[in-house]
Amino acid sequence: MEARVQKIISQLGIASRREAEEMIKQSRVQINGILAHLGQKVDPQRDTICIDGKPVSESQRPSLIYLLIHKPAGVVSTCDDPQGRPTVLELLPPKLQKGLGIHPVGRLDADSTGALILTNDGDLTFALTHPSHNISKTYHVVVNGNPPETVLGIWRKGVILENRKTRPAKVRLIESLANQSKLEIILQEGRNRQIRRVAEQLGYPVIQLHRTAIGSIQLRTSKSGFLGLGDYRHLTPEEIIFLNKQIKRIPINN
Repeated sequence: MEARVQKIISQLGIASRREAEEMIKQSRVQINGILAHLGQKVDPQRDTICIDGKPVSESQRPSLIYLLIHKPAGVVSTCDDPQGRPTVLELLPPKLQKGLGIHPVGRLDADSTGALILTNDGDLTFALTHPSHNISKTYHVVVNGNPPETVLGIWRKGVILENRKTRPAKVRLIESLANQSKLEIILQEGRNRQIRRVAEQLGYPVIQLHRTAIGSIQLRTSKSGFLGLGDYRHLTPEEIIFLNKQIKRIPINN
């Protein structure tokens, strides 16, 4: 069956769909000996796809892998980094770092910590990172100062960033200290550095930002303990079903 070449590459577990698009733009992908172009449709059963001169095929498709990692500060949420900073892939054992197409689903700022999903399921990554998707993400955020309820109310209703209002958010005070406040913030969108930018705009800049959950997926081990900083685990079957329901690959009422 024909499909866009970037989708085929992601389905083969070679790269995420966006990374595949970059490969095509960099002239690294050929179809039947001719440079591929974005949006080109191919049939993997009939056409020969080469990346960096090496053919790829359906037989090379790895098993789908779904991981949750507890990202530390200072680690970037990418597969490689031109600046030489450590990446989330380097936190995995060598057998998971190369050849399986594992990549992060979305990003956490380098300075932020917490829950991050890694997978080689390109379709899932594309769906979950699409702007129209509504999966919630929960954060514990320490800000400088003590924002009053009026300011938290403004945050809940939405704030203008780059001429566009943020979606309504759930914001509650967890703890108020002398010169700092700890908040719980639940978002259903993920603009670049959104929490940090909103907090700065409201006059209460972020000191620490930690993602505690992605939907119902929390930083817990299989034995209900806490997933240590830099550690990872495989998602449970129930968590994988939850993600597939979010992208409607499994009906919600199942």
